[in-house]
This record gives sequence, structure tokens and C-alpha cells, in this order.
Amino acid sequence: MNHSQVEKVSKALADKTRLKIFEAVSASRMNCGDIVSMRGVTPATVSHHLKILSEAGLIACHREGQFVYSEAIPETIAAYTRALAKMARGKKRAHRR
Repeated sequence: MNHSQVEKVSKALADKTRLKIFEAVSASRMNCGDIVSMRGVTPATVSHHLKILSEAGLIACHREGQFVYSEAIPETIAAYTRALAKMARGKKRAHRR
């Protein structure tokens, strides 16, 4: 994961509503209506947040009939964690010198 992707994931998860949505979608596959009822926000707002999470590669959305379902992409979080750990190791080495 490159620096630009780390930044995009970080920004996506920095918003408390998106973080809650990501947490819920990570627990189980959900459609937009499920998320709206969970968070008490408008469908347009949920759609906006889902778009940002999707663009960051954190969730995948796919249509089944009239519903669009969202599910987490755990590989993105794994790559994000590795990238942050690599950054942290680099900083420690720089301070030891």
C-alpha cells in the first residue's frame, strides 16, 4: 500500500459516522436500508459515506435485485496495518541515529 492509499484510508476512517458504518459492515453484510436504520441518517448521507469507504477500498458494494449490499474488504485493513507498522519502524530507526 502506497502513501496515497494510506492517506485515503486514514481520511475515510477519521469520520466517526464512517467508522461506525465500517464497523457495522465488517460485522455482517448490510444493505443501505439496514445502515440508515442503524445510524438514523438519511439515505443520501449513507450513500455519500459508502462511496468514500468504497473509494478507499475498505468496502465492496454489489447489487442483488433492488438492493445494494456492502461488505468489508479485510485485505485492505491488513495492508493498511502493515503500511503503518512499516512507517513506525522507519521513524524509530531515524530517531536512533
